[in-house]
Amino acid sequence: MTTRIAAAAAFALGLTFAAGTAGAFELEGAGLTVGVTPTVSSDYLFRGVSQTRNRPAVQGTIDIQHTTGLYVGAFASNVAFLGTNARQEIDALAGWRTTFAGVSLDVGGIAYTYPGYEHGLGAYDLQYFELAAKASYEIPNLPVPVKVLGAFNWSPNYQLESGDGFYVEGGVEIGLPYDLTLGSRAGYQWIQNNARWGSPDFANWNVTLSYKFSDFVLTAGYYDTNLNKRECFGGQKICDARAMVFLSRTF
Repeated sequence: MTTRIAAAAAFALGLTFAAGTAGAFELEGAGLTVGVTPTVSSDYLFRGVSQTRNRPAVQGTIDIQHTTGLYVGAFASNVAFLGTNARQEIDALAGWRTTFAGVSLDVGGIAYTYPGYEHGLGAYDLQYFELAAKASYEIPNLPVPVKVLGAFNWSPNYQLESGDGFYVEGGVEIGLPYDLTLGSRAGYQWIQNNARWGSPDFANWNVTLSYKFSDFVLTAGYYDTNLNKRECFGGQKICDARAMVFLSRTF
């Protein structure tokens, strides 16, 4: 399946279903596992910053993985950036997943695109590419499941043509009784050309609680950054602390 077809399928699924955790099915004889993750949420935050100007988002993800660990995928969402005509984001993903000494590893790349977006004379491009590495490890012999996570992303020319961009993130997930999961993440974004990007380097963090019932998962969370209004992309309110809700359906 080509990236273009995968992205279109993800977007269509995002418009059709309300979900956030996908089931997966196998294509017999091909060695492929296909996962689909449609999502609805009260906002679309990327590293703590709203991509929809504090409005709801409808999203979809498709993930196709071979038994070798190689995978391709796509993500789609509505977006709304002040002063642009960008209305949708479609990302293409590819990489390799494996497990070594109990550590789950994922290395690959992500291309962030905004179909239909037109940047006028003197404007900078929204589209960019990142190399990404993620790792997770479930700590053994604890009374409850505890997983620690880490991630590192690097772009040679970050969004708005702002030069090198580096992002690091760490987190934890704790399995609780009654099908509850408590999670937390903290990350930091460095940008080479802050004036062009629109904010200083910044930190973000969140705490979430998820509840699985029947075929659904309901997640509520608190999200924040260390950017004040003056520092936030020309005085916007897209970096403020906020509560968010996600509704998920597994199928």
